[in-house]
Amino acid sequence: MPVQSVFPRLEPLLARVNKPIQYVGGELNSTVKEWDETSVRWALMYPDAYEVGVPNQGTMILYEVLNEVPDVLAERTYAVWPDLEALMREHGVPQFTVDAHRPVRAFDVLGISFSTELGYTNMLTALDLAGIPLHAADRTDDDPIVLAGGHAAFNPEPVATFLDAAVVGDGEQAVLQITELIRAHKAEGSPGGREELLLRLARTGGVYVPAFYDVDYLPDGRIQRVVPNRPGVPWRVSKHTVMDLDEWPYPKQPLVPLAESVHERMSVEIFRGCTRGCRFCQAGMITRPVRERSAQGIGEMVERGLAATGFEEVGLLSLSSADHTEIAEVTKGLADRYEGTNTGLSLPSTRVDAFNIDLANELSRNGRRSGLTFAPEGGSERLRKVINKMVSEDDLINTVAAAYANGWRQVKLYFMCGLPTETDEDVLQIAEMAKRVIETGRRVSGQNDIRCTVSIGGFVPKPHTPFQWASQADHETTDHRLQLLRDAVRADKKYGRSIGFRYHDGKPGIVEGLLSRGDRRTGRIIEQVWRDGGRFDGWSEHFSYDRWMTAAETALAGTGVDVAWYTTREREQSEVLPWDHLDSGLDKDWLWEDWQDALSEVEVDDCRWTPCFDCGVCPQLGTEIQTGPTNRPMLPLTVTGQRQTLLAQPHS
Repeated sequence: MPVQSVFPRLEPLLARVNKPIQYVGGELNSTVKEWDETSVRWALMYPDAYEVGVPNQGTMILYEVLNEVPDVLAERTYAVWPDLEALMREHGVPQFTVDAHRPVRAFDVLGISFSTELGYTNMLTALDLAGIPLHAADRTDDDPIVLAGGHAAFNPEPVATFLDAAVVGDGEQAVLQITELIRAHKAEGSPGGREELLLRLARTGGVYVPAFYDVDYLPDGRIQRVVPNRPGVPWRVSKHTVMDLDEWPYPKQPLVPLAESVHERMSVEIFRGCTRGCRFCQAGMITRPVRERSAQGIGEMVERGLAATGFEEVGLLSLSSADHTEIAEVTKGLADRYEGTNTGLSLPSTRVDAFNIDLANELSRNGRRSGLTFAPEGGSERLRKVINKMVSEDDLINTVAAAYANGWRQVKLYFMCGLPTETDEDVLQIAEMAKRVIETGRRVSGQNDIRCTVSIGGFVPKPHTPFQWASQADHETTDHRLQLLRDAVRADKKYGRSIGFRYHDGKPGIVEGLLSRGDRRTGRIIEQVWRDGGRFDGWSEHFSYDRWMTAAETALAGTGVDVAWYTTREREQSEVLPWDHLDSGLDKDWLWEDWQDALSEVEVDDCRWTPCFDCGVCPQLGTEIQTGPTNRPMLPLTVTGQRQTLLAQPHS
């Protein structure tokens, strides 16, 4: 039977909430299909506010990939703000999709993309509003399969109680494979119900079903083993990796938000993965190997995306965009193509040692010259060796000198506080570096209106990285070092006023650390925090450290472990980690060796340009690094006023 829209019940409530436009749908390039003409139906959730979720590339790509399949329907849902949540509960309005305002519980799958662990409580709100039991064990055949993906899904154990399944790695092919299994199961009359469907998913080796694994603990609280409890369920679940990005040119029709969002631009992912080997960086480790999109593929996506959206800025996305082997050709080709138009280009992520003025000038050719952002990460040369960020202070100074000499007036520097082996002196070196940046800028430009903003984030050890064994600095240590740094900047009469200082205190990092390396026992904490009113924990105005600590004390009583056990405790090599049964392709022994290299301050080169270091990914996953030149150059574009057409040229 067709599922009815809840909008007639929702609409009267919207006049009573903040930013009602975020709940109405109808965005340019959104898709609404007839319910009864489709056989498999997905509700895709980004567990944060609309303004954060709607530009998310991962969700947008899956939305389009699924909707391209004729008998598959995909709609989007986001976390609702507390004002609307209260009204929905009062008036019996369930969690809904923004596309056709259908109730989420009616779908076959609720797919949730976790970029950060701080979205877990928002997931529980959505489940509860939808009428879906919080615990997977309590769900019936009338409930959707609750499926997690995204970077935080590489350790789904803290939310294992609430999930039916999780997928690690790239989602494009994974969602299509899952869709085929669901379609076949439904066509057979759904034999065995959700239990049989989950078994079929688990037996593929690429879908993790927490209920099919038992976790045993040692008397001291550590994990003894994680073991399958059903026949045919694999001991380890493999990561999905999409090869040849040119075959997956998504999104083809990017969504254009109705309400203001955090990114007002059209974005193209120019490559996926990173092998720089920064030891703190989970994204770089879990997305290996590097796979570049060709210049031609990038050009076609930019042209199609601009025509489909009307955006005036193109973001060339990756973990380190200036590392693309053909970045000079790409930026020059795009700058030539759109010269004289209102189209601007941006590289949101630029390494100090990959930046050059020619690149920057191409990006700003149309007159848009925003500030430049670089991430040295560690304040001292010694600490940068520990984290394998092979950038010297002289590299940074030479780079900013070139930028200031060529007309830039503002530079933003990003660092982390609380890194392994860090001392007070390492952090104070950040102030000295910022002063050198201002001094250099004034000297080479002959101007005094030079600015440098120092932004500090707290380090959180992440799974599947060499630092997964490291102790996390407690929040008192982090706050103490940030205070020392702030005082050092403010005390400088010559340069201090030209240095901006942005930071977060250490408490949110402790909660993130608890969740990032937690096991199934931490699920009790998440549920207690949610029941105590926890919502939107990634937003400082909603976050409550005391609420998390109180919940942890209650939820972990009698377990022999506490928050410090999960966060500030260093792990031994032999310890079974909660995510060891999820295979990111990285060899655990290699990660341990890299951790030892970090403690010895030994740097490791980028394997794109050196012999293989045996991290394990390529042979384990049957993949390989894919870099240019691809011999597929960007095709030129004739620009005639507002009319743009590709020149007819054969593809090489």
